[in-house]
Amino acid sequence: MRAITYDQYGTTDELHLSDLPVPKVGPSEVRIRVTRAGVNPVDWKAMSGGLDPMLSADFPVIPGWDVAGVIDAVGPDSPEFSPGDRVAAYARKQVLSAGTFAEYVTVRVDDVAAVPDEVTDDVAAALPLAGLTALRVLETLAVTKGDTLLVHAASGGVGFAAAQLAIAAGATVVGTASTANHDKLRDIGVTPVEYGDGLDERLRDVAPEGFDAVADFVGGVLDVSLAVLREGGRLASITDPAVEEHGGRWVWVRPDGARLADLLDEVAAGRLIVDVDRSFPLEDVAQAFAASQSGDVRGKLVIEVAD
Repeated sequence: MRAITYDQYGTTDELHLSDLPVPKVGPSEVRIRVTRAGVNPVDWKAMSGGLDPMLSADFPVIPGWDVAGVIDAVGPDSPEFSPGDRVAAYARKQVLSAGTFAEYVTVRVDDVAAVPDEVTDDVAAALPLAGLTALRVLETLAVTKGDTLLVHAASGGVGFAAAQLAIAAGATVVGTASTANHDKLRDIGVTPVEYGDGLDERLRDVAPEGFDAVADFVGGVLDVSLAVLREGGRLASITDPAVEEHGGRWVWVRPDGARLADLLDEVAAGRLIVDVDRSFPLEDVAQAFAASQSGDVRGKLVIEVAD
């Protein structure tokens, strides 16, 4: 099968197109013929060695944790799916090795969700990690009706999902974003605030009594978050472990097929928007990583593996 791999930690220069064996299907697994794979910043951070303190690598590594495609084969004790079913998954494994930027990937059956007919493969591949992360952060913060929530990087993949889910829960949401993305946020009911110097003052202007909770999806904003958080407020970050020194929570998310299925149903019903910025062919993963690293992305990036 065709797959993008890297043989050692490094930059995008390490990425190349390889020909590898199709993976075997073990107990409680399914094999997915990949049509689309989602790109996340964690993919190139892992490639650089940034996750080495917690995850070992079995080189050559195929990057990628988000996938949409069709069930190709099922292993023993995997009756939930059949060959031909359209599915998606957050396919993180405990070792960096067989990721989703390949024509086939095996995934634990519990991590897989059926994709409704109304949801395209591009959207299904863009949703898993971002959507599940957003959901986990909101649950960690116990966001509920009547809360005023600050979302840092509200126009990004995770922040955009979190903002929508929080509004659906009855919260008032203020989101930081570049000016170019303010209309995008207003369209879903978020009050946008420009990044940059003086951010804490601008946030106090829109929420003079402070925020009940702050969700950080960008990093580097801890001082601002603490300055505008109400006494007794809740703080969570997916990028900055230092929040734990101030009573906050540093959040990672687990693969969860059942919860992903719920999110896909929300997308199918039109209650959750997944903004796909652009797509790249499999051989152009390096360009996709470069786009992600640039920060000049208005939504999710997707890798086209097959039709």
